[in-house]
Amino acid sequence: MNAVIDNVKAAEKQAHENNKLHKRLCRLVGQAIGDFNMIEDGDKVMVCLSGGKDSYALLDILMTLRERAPINFEIVAVNLDQKQPNFPADVLPAYLEKLGVPFHIENQDTYSIVKRLIPEGKTTCSLCSRLRRGILYRVADELGCNKIALGHHRDDILETFFLNMFFGGKIKGMPAKLVSDDGKHMVIRPLAYVKEEDTERYAEVKQFPIIPCDLCGSQENLQRKQIKAMMREWEKKHPGRVENIFSSLSTVVPSHLMDRDLFGFKDIKADGIANPQGDIAFDEEPCSTPATVPGIIPLQREE
Repeated sequence: MNAVIDNVKAAEKQAHENNKLHKRLCRLVGQAIGDFNMIEDGDKVMVCLSGGKDSYALLDILMTLRERAPINFEIVAVNLDQKQPNFPADVLPAYLEKLGVPFHIENQDTYSIVKRLIPEGKTTCSLCSRLRRGILYRVADELGCNKIALGHHRDDILETFFLNMFFGGKIKGMPAKLVSDDGKHMVIRPLAYVKEEDTERYAEVKQFPIIPCDLCGSQENLQRKQIKAMMREWEKKHPGRVENIFSSLSTVVPSHLMDRDLFGFKDIKADGIANPQGDIAFDEEPCSTPATVPGIIPLQREE
């Protein structure tokens, strides 16, 4: 009898945690949509569904929010079948039909193109992404969708930031909302505030029919995976560090960087007017060294 009671309590606790997760995801996605004005009344949103955990979570949460939103917008789920070997072509149509959401499967053999142009063992993601994005832009036009929703989450955004900084020599991330380079398409990332660990757990709770990517899944030494491992190690040893870095992407001070195009350094002059954003002789460090550390003498501000 006690075992039965314990099982019931465990099930109730798990259901409570699952409900909290769903509410958190809805809140974070709704906040991101509001902060960046991603979806407006009358929009037709193309949700790009890859078969991975993140895009499944995106579609699921957007469908929930559509029912609650004070505005009207349409959702169309779109999958690009790239003709990868052993791709289970029946999984997504069956899932989407059961879900009752309008969908479109686009069949394009980009797999053969990538395999032909990229030498064996080299990273395929860049070319694959460019081909995929171009096709999705065309499909958005054909379906009459004015917004393209991608399933990139907070960790994807941070990984891109570090990749650009470490390997590209630039401060550039992955914005939550951006117009495409042809000026015709609005790309949005409603999961911008969501942690990857939450989409992983949500996929388990909802039992999404995950489809692995056989094209690049075996490339274990991708730079992005190295960045991901670095961030996980940081979070393990220094809880809160990753969240602080993500927050910094929304709190930029151009005058304290060195981009001459972003800030007019050549034209600034000392005009005698106090400026709270101006330079301080000795800045207060975000993490100042305590005086008790052996061998370290903190710099004293002159009176």
